[in-house]
Amino acid sequence: MRNPSGMRALIAVLVLLSTCVVAAVDDPQALVRQTADKVLAEVSSRKAELEADPRLIYPLVESTVLPHFDFRAMSQSALGRFWRDASDAQKEKVTEEFRELLVRTYATALLGYSGQQIEYLPVQIPPDAEQVLIPTRIASSGAPPVPINYRLKRDDARWLVFDVVIDGVSLITNYRSQFTGLVRRGGIDGLITALAEKNRGTTP
Repeated sequence: MRNPSGMRALIAVLVLLSTCVVAAVDDPQALVRQTADKVLAEVSSRKAELEADPRLIYPLVESTVLPHFDFRAMSQSALGRFWRDASDAQKEKVTEEFRELLVRTYATALLGYSGQQIEYLPVQIPPDAEQVLIPTRIASSGAPPVPINYRLKRDDARWLVFDVVIDGVSLITNYRSQFTGLVRRGGIDGLITALAEKNRGTTP
């Protein structure tokens, strides 16, 4: 099971939402902007350390990404119509393995960060909005900017990411097509096995 197209564009972007903001934030774009500097500064300052021991990136990803992504909602959306046929135990296992897959992907992206610049595009957010789209672009030397849009939803006193659209391709839609094929071949348990094997490094 290959990574989605454009996944390398996640460098420096998929960890914009860190735990440095705990209270409710009415402006999700401000949340993204304020936390990006802190997280990426830490990655840059620890570049040599992380390159020497890439395993150290995982605690950083765990602490910065997990609290601000709704992995259950992402798993449900990626599984699509098959979600309702899954048992509670299968739903939990799919969510666990999908979260692990995304964390590993983000960790790899972070290790490749080399100072790419983030541009925050204008956005109008109604005060009572329950879902928002935060548009950004990543500029790299010698390459056109890559648009990356975050879809967030309000969950009580915080905003949670439930999808990322990279250069026009939805992360969830991309995984849904992969999940559908795996479920049709081996059922929900077959999908769980495939995800687990990918996470354990036993499949390419």
